[in-house]
Amino acid sequence: MPRYLPRILLAIPLVVAALWLGAPAAPAQDAPPETAAAVEIDPALTRPGIDLGDLELRLIPLTQDELKALADDWLSIVKAKTEEVIDQQIILNHGEAADEEAARGRLATLTEERNRLFERFSVVLDGWQKKGATSETILPYRTYRNSVIIEEKRTAGWETLAIEALNWLTRRDGGVRLAVRAATLVGALVVLLTLARIVRRIVGRAIGRIPNLSKLLQSFILMVIYWLVIAFGLMIVLSMLGIDITPVFALIGGASFIMAFALQDTLGNLAAGIMIMINRPFDEGDYVDIGGVAGTVKAVSIVSTTVTTPDNQVIVVPNSKVWGNVITNVTASATRRVDLTFGISYEDSIEAAQGVLERLVAAHPLVLRDPAPVIRVNELGDSSVNFVVRPWARSADYWTVYWDLLRQVKLAFDEAGISIPYPQTEMHLRVPAAATAGSAAASFPPAPAAPPAPAAPPARGRPAGAPDYAAGDEGHDPEDDDR
Repeated sequence: MPRYLPRILLAIPLVVAALWLGAPAAPAQDAPPETAAAVEIDPALTRPGIDLGDLELRLIPLTQDELKALADDWLSIVKAKTEEVIDQQIILNHGEAADEEAARGRLATLTEERNRLFERFSVVLDGWQKKGATSETILPYRTYRNSVIIEEKRTAGWETLAIEALNWLTRRDGGVRLAVRAATLVGALVVLLTLARIVRRIVGRAIGRIPNLSKLLQSFILMVIYWLVIAFGLMIVLSMLGIDITPVFALIGGASFIMAFALQDTLGNLAAGIMIMINRPFDEGDYVDIGGVAGTVKAVSIVSTTVTTPDNQVIVVPNSKVWGNVITNVTASATRRVDLTFGISYEDSIEAAQGVLERLVAAHPLVLRDPAPVIRVNELGDSSVNFVVRPWARSADYWTVYWDLLRQVKLAFDEAGISIPYPQTEMHLRVPAAATAGSAAASFPPAPAAPPAPAAPPARGRPAGAPDYAAGDEGHDPEDDDR
């Protein structure tokens, strides 16, 4: 350390000197602020007869400051023209015009010229706002334009308004342009609808070749493509007509935020519909059981599923209910097992009954050989010996096989003398004889006792132990002897 000390002491002054010499000198005084240069505007931009399309193109390279200066210039132009309109209106109101009809025509002409200037003024304001001007900055300009137009229409006479309306309808950049735009829009809609149908047909053929793609998902994809073509085409047409579609997107964004809360149930159905189309628990034409609703699926939209019951009732089920319940797809498989149960009497032969069942199942043309049918004694019931008959058939032939076998088995059992018993119960009562006598005696109530007769004095010579009852009480009636 001591041998490096002289070098360190020598380096310190050199570093300080270098920093001092290299530091920039402080300014003696603050430089005066630069004066904003006056913005020069091309005179062609303030020409009253400039074409609207040319004006929009010329505004593209301008800066925000240049657009502000241009807006001020156009404000002065429309203000001067408005003063001419007001002067002519005052002349009409005071009756100072030599030819009132010509004066009204002059007023209408001035108003049209001023309105054209207002159109160019609005184009400048729109371009300024696109370059970053706030709504608060532009509000005074737009308020001036709106107030001038409203006040003029309020104070003008009906003759003047009629002349202005007629002139506007026949003007090339007025009613004629509006009619052309309306016709263009209608024609574009017709073309868009035709184009959307063609695109949907082409896409439908393409996705129809995709394996394992359900009809539900195909319908959904085609519907989305159809409306997307129309939506994008309509936006292109509106842009070509000079209509600003930016506010439309802002309106859609705000409305969608509000509708998300107002349509919560509908959005739930929408989400469930998408899940149904993606997971494909069923398809159009399938027979399903959805939460107790059984029938054939006729259509599935983005919010609901339409089911037709066997008795031709049409039931519309919200998709949220469909996706939230147990879904049983009866026809999802190509084959189904037909479950039948037949009972025979305990006195009948099991071998004979099984032979009849096997012969009938084997002879039916719609019963599949693979998987093989199952015929077995399944239960010794209370009243019958029960067979299970389980043949397999195509899903489309299920009920045909079911009903045919029921009928054929009954006829074959009758022919073979095999009975199909109905539920019955036999009761056997075994009671001892003593209990039977006691029960019989107890089953009849005792006869009511006769009122006691007055006691007679005992007869003389009655033997001891003789019963104490009067004559006639022994059940013998003397009148019977006389008969």
